[in-house]
Amino acid sequence: MTSSDKPPYFGIDPAKAAAAQAAPVDTARFARAASFAARGRDELARAGHAPDGHKRLRLFSTWEVCRYLIPVAPAHFRRVLKAHPDLPQGLGDGNSKWFSLEEIMRLRDHFATEGAANREYRPWRPKGVAAKVVAVANFKGGVGKTSTCAHLAMSAALDGYRVLTIDLDSQGSLTSIMGGKVADEWQTAFPLIARDFARAVEEENRVRAAAGDAALSLDETLTEALKVSPRNLIQSTHWPNIDLIGAQLNLYWAEFQVPVWRMQLRSWPLWDALLNQLGADGLLNDYDIVLLDTPPALGYLTINALSAADILLVPLGASFLEFDSTGRFFDMLYSTFASIEDGENRARRRDGLPEMKFEWDAVRTIITRFDAAQQTDLANVIQAYFGDLMTTFRQELTAMVGQAGEQVNGIYEADYREFNRDTYTRGRETFDRTWAEVKEIIMGAWWRDLQEREARDGEA
Repeated sequence: MTSSDKPPYFGIDPAKAAAAQAAPVDTARFARAASFAARGRDELARAGHAPDGHKRLRLFSTWEVCRYLIPVAPAHFRRVLKAHPDLPQGLGDGNSKWFSLEEIMRLRDHFATEGAANREYRPWRPKGVAAKVVAVANFKGGVGKTSTCAHLAMSAALDGYRVLTIDLDSQGSLTSIMGGKVADEWQTAFPLIARDFARAVEEENRVRAAAGDAALSLDETLTEALKVSPRNLIQSTHWPNIDLIGAQLNLYWAEFQVPVWRMQLRSWPLWDALLNQLGADGLLNDYDIVLLDTPPALGYLTINALSAADILLVPLGASFLEFDSTGRFFDMLYSTFASIEDGENRARRRDGLPEMKFEWDAVRTIITRFDAAQQTDLANVIQAYFGDLMTTFRQELTAMVGQAGEQVNGIYEADYREFNRDTYTRGRETFDRTWAEVKEIIMGAWWRDLQEREARDGEA
C-alpha cells in the first residue's frame, strides 16, 4: 500500500495540526457566530421576499386554478369570467390568466353560489362545531415537523380553510417560512402561558382572601401578561387566509419559567395553559384549523401543544434511528400524560369530582423524506409495527421539495414554470396526498362531533 492509498486519518502530524489551529475559543465567539448567522439568515430569507423585505404570495394560473383549486373545466371557467365582468379577470393575455389567492377566494364564492350543486367549491366545515387543533410533534429533530406543518397550512388555505399557525419552536423556522417578524418573547406564545398562570394566581388569591390567608404575589411579568390578548399576538402573513403567532429564541425561556410557576402554585394545570388562552377570547371561532409546530423535545411547550391538540401528527424518516426515536417518543408521551392523569384523578376522587382523561381524535405517524428506491423495505416494517397509527401515503423527497426548502418557501409558493410540468405535479402531489389524509381525519372528527352534539340535543 502506498502512502496515497492510506485513509486520510493516518499520518497526521501533531505539530502541523496544532499550527493549523486557531486560538482557543471563548464565549464571545459564540456571540459573533450568532450575529453572523442572524445576518445570513435574514439575507437568505429576503431572497424569497419582495425588494421591500416582505414576502408576497405568487399568482396562480388558469391551469392551476382549474386543476387544483376550483373544480371547473378551463373553457367553462373562461366563459363564466366573460359573462361576469364584475368578477376578477386575472392578469395576462389570451387564455392563460393569473390570479391572486384573494381573487380565487372570490371566484370560489361565486361558483359555490352559482355553480353546479354537486361540485365541491368550498371545503366542508359544519356550523357550530369547534375548530380542529393539529399538533405536529416528535422529539427528534430533522424529521420534517416544520415542513409538514407549513405545507399542511398552505394546503388547507388553498383548499379554502381559515388557518392559524402557532410556532412553539424557539428556532422560529415556521415563522421564517411564513414571513413573520418577532421582536421578543412578548410577541410569541409565552405571554399566553404567563396569562394562564396569572389568572390561576388571581383565582387562588380569591380563595385565600375568603380564608383570611396571605395572597400570592403577581410580579411585573404576570401583571403585563394579564393585559395580553391572543389577538394581539397574531400576525397576518402573505397568505390571505393563514395567520401566525410566531416564535423567536427567547420563547425558550418558557421551559425554565413554567416549572418555577408550577412550584409556586401546585394546583395550576400547566398543560392546559395554551388551550385555555386560545379559547378564552373566542379565538378558535375565527379559524377552521389551528396548526401547532413544536420544538424537538418533550418540554412544557410541547406538552401544552399536545394537550391542546385534537389531532397529533408525528413525522419520521424511514430509518432505524428515527423509528427507534419515535417509539421512545410514544413511550414518553404515555409516561407523561398517564402521570398527569394519575395525579389529577387522585385529587379529583378525593374531592368527589369526575376523573379527567386525555384523548385525541386521531394520532398518525407520517413517513417524510422518503426515497422509494432505498427505503421501501424499512418503511414497510415501520408500517407493520405502527399499524393504524400510520398514514398510508409516504412523503417523497423530490428535487422540487429540496429547492423550495433552500429558498425558505413552501412548494405551493414555487412557480411551476421554474420546473417541467411533471416535476411540479410530482412535487406537489407529495403534500397534496398528505393533506388529503389529514383532511379526511379532520372531516371525520367534525362529523363525529356533529353527531354527538345532535345526540345530546335530542336527549335534552
